[in-house]
Amino acid sequence: MALNRVAVEQFLYREARLADEQQIDDWLALWDADGSTYWVPCNKDDVDPERELSIIYDNYDRLRLRIERMKTGMAWTQEPRSKLRRLIGNIEMEEVEDEVRTLSNFHLTELRVNDNEPFVWVGQTEHRLRPVGDDFLIRYKKVLLINNDHEMVQLSCLI
Repeated sequence: MALNRVAVEQFLYREARLADEQQIDDWLALWDADGSTYWVPCNKDDVDPERELSIIYDNYDRLRLRIERMKTGMAWTQEPRSKLRRLIGNIEMEEVEDEVRTLSNFHLTELRVNDNEPFVWVGQTEHRLRPVGDDFLIRYKKVLLINNDHEMVQLSCLI
C-alpha cells in the first residue's frame, strides 16, 4: 500500500465536515461496519476501556444506535442541534500493517442554541483507516480531549 497523504487528509477533512454539518448518516457510512471502535477516554488518555470509565466507547453497532437516537428528536441536548465548526491540523500519518494510522489535533467550537457562549472542545484524534479502493473506512477513532479529567458540559455532538 502506497501512502497517499492528500487522500488521507481529504478523508479526515470530509469526516470533520460531515460531523460539523450533522450529516450523520453520511458520517456513519465512513465507518467500517466490521469491527470499528469509537473511543473518547475519561480521566486519563491511556486506560483500559473495558475496565475504566469512558466518555464514549462504542463499537459499530452502538455507534449506529447512537446515530439512530440522534435522528429521533429524543436527544434533548441536540434539539435544536448545535452549530459546529472544527479545525484539523498537525496531521501525522504512517502505514501500520494494512491500515493508515493518523494523529491530528483539532479545535471544535460548539454553539448550542440556548447558550450565549460557545463551548470549545480541543484535543488530539487518532484514526486507523482501512484502505478501500481509492477511499478509506474508519476502523478506530480515539479522541483525547485535553480536559477529559475536568468537569465538562455534556458531550452530545459527534467529536
